[in-house]
Amino acid sequence: MREIIYYSRTAPTSGKFIKQNLNESGRLDIAVHAVIASFFLSHKIREDVTLHLLFAGPPSSPKHLQIKPVIEGTTGIDKIYLSKTNVSSILKKMLYKHKDKVKSEIFPGYWIESKTLLELVTELEKQNRNIYILDSKGEDIRKTEIKENPVFIIGDHHGLPPKELKRIKKSAIPVSIGKKTYFASHTIAILSNELDRREEAGEL
Repeated sequence: MREIIYYSRTAPTSGKFIKQNLNESGRLDIAVHAVIASFFLSHKIREDVTLHLLFAGPPSSPKHLQIKPVIEGTTGIDKIYLSKTNVSSILKKMLYKHKDKVKSEIFPGYWIESKTLLELVTELEKQNRNIYILDSKGEDIRKTEIKENPVFIIGDHHGLPPKELKRIKKSAIPVSIGKKTYFASHTIAILSNELDRREEAGEL
């Protein structure tokens, strides 16, 4: 099982702050593309990924949206239908239905709570997860040993919050996908391909 954390400094923390134009909604469009890159294969949804979205935009405290879609059972009862066209509406509903101080399962496999990036990473560290952070100065991922059940942290175009980044870097392993800067969704796709190839070769 692999986990991906996508952090956005600007993505809204309330459904009321989401406009029809997602580019004008704290670049929520980037988060939507991150969801698509994390889960969608050709004619298939990945079952081996948990995606964590950390939104730190207005109007309230950071929100942690945890997504691992349930794909078995009856749609509308055991699971919801996830498509490339309804991701933004799902995220909007999750933000609308958030309850203070409670981690709520809005849909099967879709959770939301108030939590900072550092709190999430600390929680995963306590679970003995192997934390990696995407960094242009990190070791080439093709040369890096990736241990079982890895967690990868990816920032938006503004980067990760400096104070939290300083603490996270004390334990996380910095890795790079190359010298060029890619979109967050492209980074996730490249990362997923690397992990897929290692799994196919029995290296993970």
